[in-house]
Formats: sequence, structure tokens, C-alpha cells
Amino acid sequence: MTQAKRPALRRNFLKSAATGAVATGALAAPMISTAQTISLRFQSTWPAKDIFHEYANDFAKKVNEMAGNRVKIEVLPAGAVVAPFQLLEGVAKGTLDGGHGVVAYHYGKNSALALWGSGPGFGMDPNMLLSWHYYGGGKELLEEIYKSINIDVVSFLYGPMPTQPFGWFKKPIARAEDMKGVKFRTVGLAVDMYTDMGAAVNPLPGGEIVPALDRGLIDGAEFNNATSDRVLGFPDVVKNCMLQSFHQSTEQFEILFNRTKYNTLPAEVKSIIDYAVQAASADMSWKAIDRNSKDYIELKRAGVNFYKTPDAILRAQLTSWDKIMTQKSTENPMFKKVLDSQKAFAERAGGWQNDFLVDFKLAHNHYFGRR
Repeated sequence: MTQAKRPALRRNFLKSAATGAVATGALAAPMISTAQTISLRFQSTWPAKDIFHEYANDFAKKVNEMAGNRVKIEVLPAGAVVAPFQLLEGVAKGTLDGGHGVVAYHYGKNSALALWGSGPGFGMDPNMLLSWHYYGGGKELLEEIYKSINIDVVSFLYGPMPTQPFGWFKKPIARAEDMKGVKFRTVGLAVDMYTDMGAAVNPLPGGEIVPALDRGLIDGAEFNNATSDRVLGFPDVVKNCMLQSFHQSTEQFEILFNRTKYNTLPAEVKSIIDYAVQAASADMSWKAIDRNSKDYIELKRAGVNFYKTPDAILRAQLTSWDKIMTQKSTENPMFKKVLDSQKAFAERAGGWQNDFLVDFKLAHNHYFGRR
């Protein structure tokens, strides 16, 4: 081989290698085409001003940005297309491509659905209940329930919520007996618990609670957290809030997709959605800590009186819950199936967490004193 031919052969080899590398890279990490945008219309179950609707938009923003021009999720507020408590049917029927809400809102279709959020969860916190859902069999049980009631959706649970207050009241609740005759708003299986404690319960959507309190249609209510409660206007009509409760201490959000629409999505878009759910879950948790703590201070400045719910009332909640578990398990085999799965996971995971986690109150009180 002559010296003149060697550089030419080398150039040809390098050119072929570079072409092969590009082709291999394309196979390993396919680019998402921007030729056609997939538009998805979502609705939340929250008023536009609520931080919950903001969380829904946060999820949509993550998907839209990761997918580039390939996907655009638009999120409408509660009632824009369907009533808040009709979101599940609206998504299943294709009236909406997807939605953002909570599983407890579907309680009327199967009582077992309330177990994703209502009640003490056998001592699990909300993040632990999400662990049960994804790694302890909960996801499969939820799919089984939806299939049994002919609801064809793809469900993603995310966003562990902080423990919700016992409620806002015109007068503080000092004893469990004080709940007797109180006209009260809650949702999900908490309806049964407050009813058992003597309250007359009205499961109103979030946007209707404060107007009902203002008009005297209800005497007390719970919604969720300091930020939502402040924005919805609770401190404008009620000045007493009881903190800590077992009625909804393990709740999380649900992102819904119409299954037919979801199945048409390319595999890479489905992966983007999956990872966006996980990213949104973490981001929501961090944002909630920041915003709830700030709004807690603002509520105090607005003259709201906060009281720790007495332990006697918390024990009364657990007693009511025991009765409800027995009754619902007898009436609904699926309720018992979900309950048994949660209990087995909670015994193992809760035992580990209680033994390993330090009591952070000790450090907080050391530096800032007892309140």
C-alpha cells in the first residue's frame, strides 16, 4: 500500500465510524419529534386560586417542558367542564383527557376507594401510604376497583399531603361530645367517622365550603392545609382551628388519564409522564412545607386561634374508625382486601420507621423553645 492511499483510507474509516456512532446514538436515545403537538385537556377539582390547582399546573408544566413541543397539557379549574365530584366519570368517558383530584372524592362508587387517604392508615404517614401503593400492592388493588366499577382510566398517585386539621369551628371543640349536632363538612370515609361522632355531615366541594360557613348552612368544616384554608377564606368567617386529626392523615393527589387517549401516546411520552409524576411529587412536598409554614404565620396574624386537638378526641376518632372498619369490611369484600394489605405493610414499615426515626420535636424545642 502506498503512502498516498493510507490517509485516504483513514479518512474513510473515520467517516464511517462517525456515521455509525450517530446511528447508534439515535437508536439508544430517540429524539421526540416536534412535528405534531399532542394537546391534552385536563381539569382539576380545585378552584383556580387554590394551591392545589397550582400543583396541577406544576405537573402539567413539567410534562410540557420535558416533552418540548410534542405535548401540551392544559389544566382547567374545577367546574370548567364537569362538576368537581364528576371528574372521574368525565375522564373515563373522554369528556376530558385527564384530571387532578383525590381518590377520596370517588368514595360513593366503592367505599374502599376512601382508604387512599381517609382514616389513620394503621399509623402510616402519607409518604408511607404512597410506598404501600407503589411497592406494597396498592396500585394493583386500585386498578382492580376501577375495573370492577367500569372506570377505564390510568391513575397516578403522588404528592403526600401534610396531616389535615381536625376542622374550623365557630367554637373550639374541647371534648368528643362537643361534635354532637354540629353541621360539618368533610369528604370520603371521614364522613362516616364524623357522623359516628355525632356530627351532621355535608360533603361539599372545596369552593363551596366558606360560603356555606358564612351563610350558617354548616357550623364547621375541614379542607386541608394552612395555605388552601387561607386562600379559600376560612379566617374571614371562622376564627378557631383545631390542629391534628386522624380523619385524613395519609392523603395524596391523583392524576388521571383517559385510558384510550393514554394508550395512543408514544412510549417516550408515557415515560415523560411517569417521571414527571415522581418529580412533581417531590416538588409538591417541598413547596407545601414552604408555603404552609408561611401561611400558618399569616393566619395567626389574622387573628385565628389554633388549638391542638385533645388526645381524648384523637382516641375517639380511632374508636370510631375501628367500628367503621368492621362494618365496611363486612359489607364490602374489596374494602377488607385493601385494609388487610395496608395493615400488613403498615406493621412492617411503621415498625421500622418508629424505631429508626428520631423525635425531631426534641431538637426543635431545644433551639426554639416549646410553644
